[in-house]
Amino acid sequence: MSMRCPACGSIYGDEAKFCTRDGTRLQASERAPTATAPAGTPGAPPPRATAQRLNTPLAGSRPVLNHANMAGQLLDGRYQIAKKIGEGGMSYVYLAQDISTNERYAIKILSPALSKDDNAMARLRREAALGIRLAHPNVCHIVRLGETEDGLVYVVMPFVEGEILSDKTHRQGVLPLATVARFVHEIAGGLHVAHELKIVHRDLKPENIMICTRADGTEYAVVMDFGLAKERKAGGELEKLTATGIILGTPEFMSPEQLRGKPLDARTDVYSLALMTYEMLTAKLPFDGRSQQEMMIARLRNDPIPLNKRRPELQFPDAVERVLLKGMARNADERYASAPEFAADLVAAAGAPPAPPSSGGLMGKLFGGG
Repeated sequence: MSMRCPACGSIYGDEAKFCTRDGTRLQASERAPTATAPAGTPGAPPPRATAQRLNTPLAGSRPVLNHANMAGQLLDGRYQIAKKIGEGGMSYVYLAQDISTNERYAIKILSPALSKDDNAMARLRREAALGIRLAHPNVCHIVRLGETEDGLVYVVMPFVEGEILSDKTHRQGVLPLATVARFVHEIAGGLHVAHELKIVHRDLKPENIMICTRADGTEYAVVMDFGLAKERKAGGELEKLTATGIILGTPEFMSPEQLRGKPLDARTDVYSLALMTYEMLTAKLPFDGRSQQEMMIARLRNDPIPLNKRRPELQFPDAVERVLLKGMARNADERYASAPEFAADLVAAAGAPPAPPSSGGLMGKLFGGG
């Protein structure tokens, strides 16, 4: 008895359990006997070897794709994969080079299970269509969505090199006010491009901000992962795909309206940006709670803890306090209407010069999100 993959038809030995091409559970395959001439009969084929290597498709099938180990392969005849740089539950991320342009990219390879999920693929195609329009020096956007003849689905993004903001703050503790103001100015510029396209990020958090370095040594911020982004004017099908803010997003940085599952606009990203600003300045969040649930309830019912009460030894200017309180207002109508407005007031309150444009160098060639 042999084992057969019901999805691709590959045949395996009787001890195999799963298809190495697509991860599908194998099924028993009882082959019907075929008439053969006795060995040695003129015209009879030579004896066939009966032993098979387990977990290996029979000769004649296409090469096995190992999504978790694509290093050294040429993807889709165009991208030479150098090494794996990350992985998650449903995808693997590789550093690759376009052989025609020598540009470096980050390529996300989707797992077979995800690429066969119609709902997931519908959402991914929507996100790719949106992400391609987000080209901006402070945004990591999608370059293209591709699929090989073997059914491998991948997302191409510019390769952004730097340090995740959450790692930077963990390593350094509180960041200087002028540095924070500059990062916020750059993040707000990237968000504004998305907001002008009626796209809300809705999962803005330190883990989704990359701090990169220019050739002259200065740092700048790049907004990553618009994977939960959605158009503000969404139809019924889109709403089904993205569900509600209760399901999608990171609770620590969700706005009150997102926690309640209400309609979202640019002001929800302003709220998350203000929370991130507070954390960069104090290394703490502006609400207390013994659990994530208590923290969420505090955000819905309580006012933020003032900066100078949270970290009295740092003595922030009152103007900075006022900007943050307005950015974190529970009622969206009392908040800044746009990210650039919040950033401009923060820069002025901090007495920091505006950030230089993040053009050229790495970001002049970069990225596309996912």
